[in-house]
Amino acid sequence: MQETLVKIRDNPKFKALVNKRNTYAFIMTALIMVAYYGFILLIAFDREFLAQKIGGGVTTIGIPIGVGVILFTIIVTVIYVRRANTEFDDESKTILEEAQK
Repeated sequence: MQETLVKIRDNPKFKALVNKRNTYAFIMTALIMVAYYGFILLIAFDREFLAQKIGGGVTTIGIPIGVGVILFTIIVTVIYVRRANTEFDDESKTILEEAQK
């Protein structure tokens, strides 16, 4: 068991996978944080913009922007999970198979 772990740790493919996965996770996290904090900053510093009514109803422009932030988060999560469950898992499986030889 210990020998397998050492083989995995020393495998250049494993190091490349960890680097690629961490970079990808950082980018996705940054995108979500920009969306959320951008919305919060918009609420804090430009309430008048968000309070503009859409059409003749009571709905303001802040509602669709808020829903957009939520949908954006869901989309980014789905993209990350799909890549993690395909590309990253496939590479992990290959690295593990190589280490067990």
